[in-house]
Amino acid sequence: MPPTHRISGTPGRARRTPLRIALSAGIALTAAAVATGPAGTATAADPEPAAAKAQHVEYFTGPGAHPRHTEVPASAALSPSERAKIKGDGDVVPIVRAGPTNTKLDVVFIGDGYTASQQADFHADVRAKWAKISAVEPYASYKSLFNVWAVDAVSRQSGVSGDPTNGTVKDTALGSAFFCDGIERLLCVDTNKVESYAKKAADPDLVIVLANSTKYGGAGYNDITSPSGYDGIATASSDNAQSDQVAVHETGHSLGKLADEYWYDEYGTYTGAEPWEANISKLTAAQLTAQKKKWYRWIGQTSPDGGTVGAYEGGGYYPRGLYRPTADSIMRTLGRAFNLPGREAMIAGFHRHASVVTAETPTDRAVRRDAKVRVRVADGIRLRWSVDGRETKAARGDTAVVPRSLGVPGDGRTHTVTVRATDPTDAVRDPRLRTLLTDTLTWQVRR
Repeated sequence: MPPTHRISGTPGRARRTPLRIALSAGIALTAAAVATGPAGTATAADPEPAAAKAQHVEYFTGPGAHPRHTEVPASAALSPSERAKIKGDGDVVPIVRAGPTNTKLDVVFIGDGYTASQQADFHADVRAKWAKISAVEPYASYKSLFNVWAVDAVSRQSGVSGDPTNGTVKDTALGSAFFCDGIERLLCVDTNKVESYAKKAADPDLVIVLANSTKYGGAGYNDITSPSGYDGIATASSDNAQSDQVAVHETGHSLGKLADEYWYDEYGTYTGAEPWEANISKLTAAQLTAQKKKWYRWIGQTSPDGGTVGAYEGGGYYPRGLYRPTADSIMRTLGRAFNLPGREAMIAGFHRHASVVTAETPTDRAVRRDAKVRVRVADGIRLRWSVDGRETKAARGDTAVVPRSLGVPGDGRTHTVTVRATDPTDAVRDPRLRTLLTDTLTWQVRR
């Protein structure tokens, strides 16, 4: 782990289930947060644990820029009055409903700087922001995996602190503010308040705070693992045309568990152990291939971000001693595409939260032999049906079947119908990750 620098603008670095891996980088705190003491990791239960003294955050000086890191004060524990206010606030509004929360990746947007009369505007901003995020690959090919929710946090004033100038102060629900830590584009937020609002949603897997602003900015909190289920918090301006790229980059950390692919000259040469992240390595292209490590399956392939997959020196904040898969992916520069190894990691990350197949006929109760059994899948998913472990090949690809037609005998005994769903994409080559792309559902059939 690289050393942490407290100097503004100088890099600093730190971190659903047992599948969760440490978060490599994250997004912001608030400028008013400097005044109010923003950001911290809250628990879902009372009382809150002792708050961290500082948090590492990632920020972006402008569209197309390489990210930077700094360290900011952690947010203070919530007072009883703040808890009471949040308890009475926070309506959860569905924006996109793709299926049950336990089978989908649930994206939770929380608004800040929107008054009671502006909540409809917030919902419209969520739709617009999600449309831009979900247009980026591999999101675009996997839209059916996502539910999207808006959590209404009502602010007393419209807009956020630090917009347009450092002296601007607004009274908002989450304390969002630019000029956090003296950095104009760093958009901080009170992370304890974010946790309190986020857990109002049933199963928050990805949390994005949308600040009511046209100003460019955002951030990523890199050391938050919430008891509610999400890793990291992303902040972004609602009405800036480029701010969606901040959120996309941050999901590379929270969902893809990807490392940053940029570096700082002052970090010198990396001499530590082999990094755990899939997209940086101490090994050259020849060594990756010879040892069959990390992204070796992609070497020589043309990548969506341009150029050919290989091993390019510089990444993980070090200019020497670490290699990245391509010259310039979105994990290095905003506005770029995910490279092939990054895209693979993102798809696997989606499936850590979302199932390949959703049951429309409940699996927790017996079905009749002459009843229809239905499932829902995205285009291209391969379906295989079986009775008591034996496949019925005639039903391949069917999303609705009748157990009797599958071959379930009318002998009065209980039989098992199973569907196996597999995503056959060639964008995931690692066999360990491919296991995430197959799911099964089972029904008991009686009478």
